[in-house]
Amino acid sequence: MYIGDALAPLMSVMGLPGEMGLVWASAMLGNIYAAIITYFSIGVNLTVAQITVLSTIILIAHTLPVELAITQKAGMKAGTAFLFRFIFAFIAGVILFHIYNIFDLYQQIPSGIEKMGTISEKANWGSWARNELKHYAIVFGYITVLIIIIDILKRIGVIDKINRWFYPVLRFLGIGKEVIPITVIGMTLGLAYGGGLIINEVQQTKLEKRNVLYALMLMSLSHSVIEDSLLMIAIGARVSGVFIFRFIFTLIVMYFFVKISKRWSEKRMTRWFYA
Repeated sequence: MYIGDALAPLMSVMGLPGEMGLVWASAMLGNIYAAIITYFSIGVNLTVAQITVLSTIILIAHTLPVELAITQKAGMKAGTAFLFRFIFAFIAGVILFHIYNIFDLYQQIPSGIEKMGTISEKANWGSWARNELKHYAIVFGYITVLIIIIDILKRIGVIDKINRWFYPVLRFLGIGKEVIPITVIGMTLGLAYGGGLIINEVQQTKLEKRNVLYALMLMSLSHSVIEDSLLMIAIGARVSGVFIFRFIFTLIVMYFFVKISKRWSEKRMTRWFYA
């Protein structure tokens, strides 16, 4: 609760109500599912643009206790990884808010999934409880269907084809070829998968520290890009933000970071980045 209150001023900079700080805090300390439940429980109506901005920052910074531990074990300092994800999630939220605001995009309230209300908005405790259970069931149903769809896509080879599309992009960024397959897996299946494979590779072989760092940073900004993005789309977010903008934003950040950091000494990289 205190973390949510502390995040409230940042929410306004991204065009979001202060209450959404609690939603983002739930994502960072818990996971995306906790954030979705918190979002529906608060009962604040957001525009499609606001939902997309909120979803985008959640996708970049969530499940931090678990994922930062994986990142640290894979080779990147946990403190640096936290700052990297938190700061760039905030920057992404600010930029996306201004893009939607300038071009007057998605300013309508979404239809389809009704928000959960507060107790005072209900006739009595019984009807309130029934409505809450109904909406939780709807959210659970959405998530279950999406998980099944993702599993089908994996089985029929669609995920493998998407993986191959990422290869030339990562080579362009300057990421070493030895970590590209792992990075692609992390981007499509999640940081836990990619980080776990990097940990295994580090133990089995000798990967260059910079390439490991670049892979972890890229995965930190964009991981599980299909499954998690679909979850956010299910609650009203738009593809233009949670997928297209986040992907382009990640490429721009990584392009400039790789270009600049290539000039830094190993001593500086060790002090700031390497675990």
